[in-house]
Amino acid sequence: MRSHLLNDTTAERYRSSVTEGIERVAAKLAATDRPFTGVTVDALAPAIDAIDLDKPLLDTAAVLDELEDVYLRDAIYFHHPRYLAHLNCPVVIPAVLGEAILSAVNSSLDTWDQSAGGTLIERKLIDWTTARIGLGENADGVFTSGGTQSNLQALLLAREEAKSDSLAKLRIFASEVSHFSVRKSAKLLGLSQDAVVSIPVGHDKRMQTVALAHELERCRKDGLVPMAVVATAGTTDFGSIDPLPEIAELCEQFGAWMHVDAAYGCGLLASVKYRGRIDGIERADSVTVDYHKSFFQPVSSSAVLVRDASTLRHATYHAEYLNPKRMVQERIPNQVDKSLQTTRRFDALKLWMTLRTMGADGIGQLFDEVCDLAVEGWQLLAADPRFDVVVEPTLSTLVFRYIPAAVTDPAEIDRANLYARKALFASGDAVVAGTKVQGRHYLKFTLLNPETTAEDIAAVLDLIAGHAEQYLGESLDRAS
Repeated sequence: MRSHLLNDTTAERYRSSVTEGIERVAAKLAATDRPFTGVTVDALAPAIDAIDLDKPLLDTAAVLDELEDVYLRDAIYFHHPRYLAHLNCPVVIPAVLGEAILSAVNSSLDTWDQSAGGTLIERKLIDWTTARIGLGENADGVFTSGGTQSNLQALLLAREEAKSDSLAKLRIFASEVSHFSVRKSAKLLGLSQDAVVSIPVGHDKRMQTVALAHELERCRKDGLVPMAVVATAGTTDFGSIDPLPEIAELCEQFGAWMHVDAAYGCGLLASVKYRGRIDGIERADSVTVDYHKSFFQPVSSSAVLVRDASTLRHATYHAEYLNPKRMVQERIPNQVDKSLQTTRRFDALKLWMTLRTMGADGIGQLFDEVCDLAVEGWQLLAADPRFDVVVEPTLSTLVFRYIPAAVTDPAEIDRANLYARKALFASGDAVVAGTKVQGRHYLKFTLLNPETTAEDIAAVLDLIAGHAEQYLGESLDRAS
């Protein structure tokens, strides 16, 4: 079985195997005419259950044939212009090339003696990102697996910097539409159940700073410690951006760590047109960015950035076999000193390849296109009496629901929208997401594909209305 190991003697086999796989995927991408086949769990699970993993096929072509049946045929393809659901972006080719390279070389980014140039490339990209944010000369950071890990590490640093004698006294302030990982992080960090204080948002789905100021003042009066304020630059449900300058002022006034969750909105760091929408982010103590959302990178590619590099010491542990303390004196750069992870992929290479091929403006132009498209989509929804749209987009998200002319029961309208989403998914013609607004079911377009057009949006809206009307018609028939 040594013939399967990648080394100097198997380079040609590597070349032919990878080429065969790439050709299969390329053919699939070229032939895909809808984002999903509509396959059900019950239909697909038996095929996978029937595979005996203890009986290998011993042939790459046969394995790829099998993979076609259990994965490639029914995969959900984010590159299709009518995939409009979650924060999944189509990926740029230079990043996919980087993925192929980093997987084959298989560097681990924990220590210098496992990565060498990879360490320096990641550090260069961290410096590039902190400069784009404006965090200053003492800034630093590290790549992570995603926004949830980035938020966790940022709040870990905030907890340690708070220097409280009691975890029970610590409080985190975040808007009511902030990411669930804030509460999850609080639990993982050993904070009390009521540690996260939910701040209401206005009609624009942005944190109300008057309410934040009130809660911070109450926290101080109650003898509690305002550990951190999490401002969101691109909420998952609405793409809304909290008022960063005002939040920064309050954090300074009350001595709270300011964390900006820009997992979604980080694309504005490269924007040619809309960079001003995240003014104030430069005042943050820490920032989460997800390049695999709005920089068109393959999963995973994320980072946590900090204003003060010394705060990363709270994640530092030294092991004699890996990164002994003497290496610090010898100025040997070990990324594990900054990371919650030990073994870690060289995900930074994908962004490096992208920037060196396309440039930041190239990325920014793609993100600007989807932001512009969201405005077109909002105009379509606002002018269409069949739909209620929640808020004008700041980034590239639209939240709306179908409102039938002849039905006024909110629960029945909820069911019609839920049915429309499920029926659309089952058809495979398009994929949309859903959420709740004030307890009611809404649908959501997350537009991250520059190939999507206003005509695509209009067509999907017609499909949604058609499915909802079908449900309501059948419902009336059942009622009669």
